[in-house]
Amino acid sequence: MHFFYKIAIAFLLAYILTIVFHQPQWAGWCLMLCLASVGLGFRQTSFLRGFSFTMTILAVVSLALYYPQYFVSIGGFKLSRLIVPLLQVIMFGMGTELSLKDFAAVLRMPKGVIVGVICHYTIMPLVGFALARAFNFPPEIAAGILLVGCCPSGLASNVMSFLARANLALSVSVTTVSTLLAPFLTPLMMRLLAGEFIEIHWQAMVWDITKMVIFPVIAGLVFHYLVRGKFKWLDKAMPLISMGGIALIIVVITAAGRESLLRVGGLLVLATFLHNVAGYFLGYWSSRLLGFKERDCRTIALEVGMQNAGLASGLALTMNKLATVGLAPAVFGPLMNTTGSSLASWWHNRIPDEVQEGGVEGQGMEGDLPRALK
Repeated sequence: MHFFYKIAIAFLLAYILTIVFHQPQWAGWCLMLCLASVGLGFRQTSFLRGFSFTMTILAVVSLALYYPQYFVSIGGFKLSRLIVPLLQVIMFGMGTELSLKDFAAVLRMPKGVIVGVICHYTIMPLVGFALARAFNFPPEIAAGILLVGCCPSGLASNVMSFLARANLALSVSVTTVSTLLAPFLTPLMMRLLAGEFIEIHWQAMVWDITKMVIFPVIAGLVFHYLVRGKFKWLDKAMPLISMGGIALIIVVITAAGRESLLRVGGLLVLATFLHNVAGYFLGYWSSRLLGFKERDCRTIALEVGMQNAGLASGLALTMNKLATVGLAPAVFGPLMNTTGSSLASWWHNRIPDEVQEGGVEGQGMEGDLPRALK
């Protein structure tokens, strides 16, 4: 057994003892160290490496649940104020990975991009609306589910598409177009579907998304052409900063909404799981029925099912409803990385027919993967 797994078992036993002997002041630390050790163990195996970041997220979330007071404010400074700047940094990082070649790729495969974007902005909002009504959540919790469904896809879908032997160029194109359309489509869908749960200020949401997404992506694109490659350390640091930013956003939201999460946590996890899996299933079979090849079907499935939960969190903050509307994004983020990694690993071992026939080259080469996604 690997060293890190042995450490994880030791901390798991320690966690059980803290529960038995009623020592909650130590329980959170033991659980966090157990999950972190499992994550480090996962990194030693290529098959499980994709789950490592998810385990790290779960580790820090466990701390936020046990000790929320440490993640709400520091010396009078509310940590929630960091969410929007962190999100802007993450979107800036996405922009640095884009080039005019990516936009040219949209013109080379217009059918796939159009279908992917339409499926994304119809399937996930409508499934979210159905789940919000079916589970009868409090209005602001229900609005959070819809908010996740109305957001664009994110970089995680590109990573999973690469691992799943899907069409990476199509994945990047759908992510780019869905992101650029977000200032218009996300507020529109929220106003149409979430209006019965909470008041939606359409113009304010358009401006908030523009500030959090469009401006940073444009700045990153400019950076790509003017600065990229001149500071090697910065190119390597951006992915780490993005991952750290995502982790901090989820932790802050978990701490802020701890009471609501404990009250509806089980049902919310189930609802977000169904939301996520329905996106994969309906995205795949919609594209299959339209005659797409297997690689493209896998791509559209992942693009539909995986959302930009960070953007949803930032919007929940600007709505001053982080502790309620922000809960679904906080749950959806780690969950979609777990399901996405599982689905991508399963597909990775099932090579598409068009690849076996020699119609696609290099899909298994790491060099095809954008640098920030490696």
